[in-house]
Amino acid sequence: MTAREIMTAKPATITPDTTIAEAWDLMRDLDIRHLPVVGDDGLVGMLSDRDLGSLDVPRLLTEDGAEALRLRLARPVVHLMSTDVVAAEPETDVSELVSLLLEQKVGAIVIVAPDTRQLVGIVSYIDVLRVLQEALEAE
Repeated sequence: MTAREIMTAKPATITPDTTIAEAWDLMRDLDIRHLPVVGDDGLVGMLSDRDLGSLDVPRLLTEDGAEALRLRLARPVVHLMSTDVVAAEPETDVSELVSLLLEQKVGAIVIVAPDTRQLVGIVSYIDVLRVLQEALEAE
């Protein structure tokens, strides 16, 4: 089984200029934990719920107040996203994806077209668990 068979094709994406607040709203509305960040030349980063958690909203509110939080949330995601993104190609075997998830300690892997940074999909640990569940049920 390959990444192509289990990935979410054409996942929701944002651009580097998307505000943190807009990205947060999109993640909440779509009930997702990862948003690939795509520029003109393809994939440039990933924003995760972990990145958003690093904002430490309670501390910001307590120490700096609501206006400081509003200003922080108005910043573009380029200031918060990860640029060292774990990527694989559509024909990557699922067992290799599992190894990447474990070794890199990430919750999702972006799937890019071979020899490019053009996003074609995303595989999260949830996708892998679904495959495992189906295999276990088939036994």
